[in-house]
Amino acid sequence: MVRKFIERPDRVPMPQQDPQQRIHNFDEVALGYSHDEARREASRCLQCPRPTCENGCPVGVHIKAFIAALNADDLPRAVALLKERNALPAVCGRVCPQESQCEKTCILARKGQPVAIGRLERYLADWDRALPPEQRNATAHAPKKQCCVAVVGSGPASLACAGELSLRGFKVEVFEALHTAGGVLAYGIPQFRLPKDILADEIDSLRHARVRFRFDELVGRTTTAAEMLAGHYCAVFLGLGAGLPRFMDIPGEAAAGVYSANEYLTRVNLMHAADFPEWDTPIYTGNHVCVVGGGNVAMDAARTARRLGATRVTVAYRRTRAQMPARAEEVEHARDEGIELVELVAPIRVCVTDGRVSGMRVQRMELGEPDASGRRRPVPVSGEDAEYEIDCDTVITAIGTRPNPHISEIAPVERDERGYISTDADGRTSVAGVYAGGDAVTGAATVILAMGAGKRAAAAIDHDMRT
Repeated sequence: MVRKFIERPDRVPMPQQDPQQRIHNFDEVALGYSHDEARREASRCLQCPRPTCENGCPVGVHIKAFIAALNADDLPRAVALLKERNALPAVCGRVCPQESQCEKTCILARKGQPVAIGRLERYLADWDRALPPEQRNATAHAPKKQCCVAVVGSGPASLACAGELSLRGFKVEVFEALHTAGGVLAYGIPQFRLPKDILADEIDSLRHARVRFRFDELVGRTTTAAEMLAGHYCAVFLGLGAGLPRFMDIPGEAAAGVYSANEYLTRVNLMHAADFPEWDTPIYTGNHVCVVGGGNVAMDAARTARRLGATRVTVAYRRTRAQMPARAEEVEHARDEGIELVELVAPIRVCVTDGRVSGMRVQRMELGEPDASGRRRPVPVSGEDAEYEIDCDTVITAIGTRPNPHISEIAPVERDERGYISTDADGRTSVAGVYAGGDAVTGAATVILAMGAGKRAAAAIDHDMRT
């Protein structure tokens, strides 16, 4: 029998700060649903017998069930169902690209607008956060095991792995090289997308669940995986991320006023550069900032520069907007904030005057045949006007990252030709007792994909400890 498609009302829009107001602050742009808005959005869900949306969730959240509970106004049950599979719902509700994952596979997306699953996830997580501590959700844990697992790094893969191991009864110690937890969630994502108190609260919930954090510990220098396994740890998980920036390798790139997006965002997100001179972290933002790249990191850097006082911000991308890997929502927010997009250009030289950036020369591009990513490859245009100069005084490069080469100092795990750790489907590396997941394995990906890898590795650790 063919099911008749049922027309549903349009999804409830997300309230947000006015663009002309938000470019002068670092407060969160999206303001979140009210209770009535969340209930109205939840009522759009068809409660499909076979919820295809759940096939698109890398951590297997019970989407149908938590939305049903929310629609029935049983918020405690909705939160419990959500947190059963996702240790960081307030984070994921804000930064995960639901439009290319769970919402993409929502049946309503076939002929209209999918249910705003991410916004509902955020609403429930924020509702739970607002409760008195004794009333907040406390996910049930398995009986405590004597085995302790070392988790290296504290980004999304590591946090998900630690949370899942804790649920399974393991003691967990997380080793972080920086002074705070979160990895890319802390140093890479601006406050206006992911407030730091939200991240801190989700990490605190892990602290209450047999997870201990050890900061300022650079594993590989202070200790190694082999030493950990020879001590009191039964397994080691490597969630090292891919935080080493790629550079353009063009003349002038070493001039003053050129930043990698990693450095630029870390100075603001972790080192309070936006509060200089109250905080002793200087950062230079000129009048015209040019950001090279087309991903979420490029959007974050551009929007941060706007808030730091740049009167003009340009994003230069070698393909077209249609091929940009950045979330459509982030591109729209950037456009609303007055950020310009220059398509089909590739930088060939940073112009330098007296040691400082004075412009960037670019090559016009056109789209050729598809490359390995499936997107049409940009190729240089020939002719007299094939090159021109963008007048700017700051350049921020956001063209990708790679894994840190000090992985070999931690463990002699097998790596591929690009330097990423090789694992099986469940995160096992070539070294017994050592597991890995996240960007150090896959390359830069989404928060939720990294979390999925962390959860699979935790399940593998649990399985291997039993056999």
